[in-house]
Amino acid sequence: MLTTGEFSGFETVRYEGPQSETALAYRWYDAGRVVMGRPLGEHLRFAVAYWHSFVMNGADPFGAPTIRRGWMAEGDAMTMARAKADAAFEFFRILDVPFFCFHDRDVVAEDDSLAGTLRRLEEMTAYLGRKMESSRTKLLWGTANLFSHPRFMAGAATNPDPEVFAWSAATVKACMDATQALGGANYVLWGGREGYETLLNTDMGRELEQMGRFLSLVVEYKHRIGFTGQILIEPKPKEPTAHQYDFDAATVYGFLRRFGLEGEVKLNLEANHALLAGHSFEHEIATAGALGILGSLDVNRGDPLLGWDTDQFPNNLHDMTLAMIEVIRAGGLGMGGMNFDARIRRQSIDLDDLVAAHVGAMDLCARAFLIAAQIVEDGRLDAFRTARYAGWERPEAQAMLGAGASLEAIAADALSRDVDPRPRSGGQEKIENMLARFF
Repeated sequence: MLTTGEFSGFETVRYEGPQSETALAYRWYDAGRVVMGRPLGEHLRFAVAYWHSFVMNGADPFGAPTIRRGWMAEGDAMTMARAKADAAFEFFRILDVPFFCFHDRDVVAEDDSLAGTLRRLEEMTAYLGRKMESSRTKLLWGTANLFSHPRFMAGAATNPDPEVFAWSAATVKACMDATQALGGANYVLWGGREGYETLLNTDMGRELEQMGRFLSLVVEYKHRIGFTGQILIEPKPKEPTAHQYDFDAATVYGFLRRFGLEGEVKLNLEANHALLAGHSFEHEIATAGALGILGSLDVNRGDPLLGWDTDQFPNNLHDMTLAMIEVIRAGGLGMGGMNFDARIRRQSIDLDDLVAAHVGAMDLCARAFLIAAQIVEDGRLDAFRTARYAGWERPEAQAMLGAGASLEAIAADALSRDVDPRPRSGGQEKIENMLARFF
């Protein structure tokens, strides 16, 4: 039976400082606190994931749903979609969170036809717009679910069936329209099943061309409709497919360069996906920052003992601080933000579990950013790095990297000077000891 007002008993979570003993209070996330010249809330730009928070029901491959909410009950699709939206905006009010994110299928279930499905999305877009008029929570990004339905079992843009490609194009167009209508700052493309299980039945070259053309069509449509937000790709190495084409930040950059899109598309990086790719979160952020394609973050964690996307809320202060250092070094997230692409555990079934998970994650990220800002402003970390590369500031060293240099000239100069380079310490342990004192 449909129930309403399930969050009505929760007060809005407030900042109370590090000494607070209130269970649902922010100890570190003081959105208005000025850090490095800007309010902390503007640096972090937190967002709630519509899918994990209001769609996930605790089911897993080995067990039935454990989480039951009023908006998950059986009933008319549009009635339930509106009830879910009502609950979502009440939740946003509780957290006092500036942004949310959604897939189309999070917002409303499919109809029996493509036309009917798109009409439902259009109707719910209008409903969300009305909810946003009385809320301070804005849309960080929208996206399309092109992976759950059986039609996408062999991919969306990369599917061997051109009808799936066309269906996907219609869906993405509608989702981009919805994102623009709601003032979204970004539009995300997550491949989901854009990959393969076996090369025995896969034409990889054809699929990559299809994927590149699809992304180009998206970028072209963005400009035609005057969408001023960013187009983002979310890399993921595996699961559900064994081999996905958007493996990691470096792989996606190569793909973008191939199709001339490196100036049009940035990355939405996820911590758990970095782990599955054999990287750290800070590695992926640093890579994207160095290549000029850092866009936004999915802030979660994986379980190193498990080989799949566990999507847990972050709780490792040290690791998150290292990630935040790279965000600062990259110049911040700009139009992007920090979305909690994380779900409460199957045994965490109470509403306050969902609230507590977000409060704790927001506090952890805020504390990590504050420590990272202290480390960067202290200057010693960058001084270590600057000193390590000081030799490259000499004119003769710079000349080796210039357009007029040749391998023969560099070799001849090395022979004439006959200098045997002596190893110099990288000082890793000293740096680690220095950073540890900030915690």
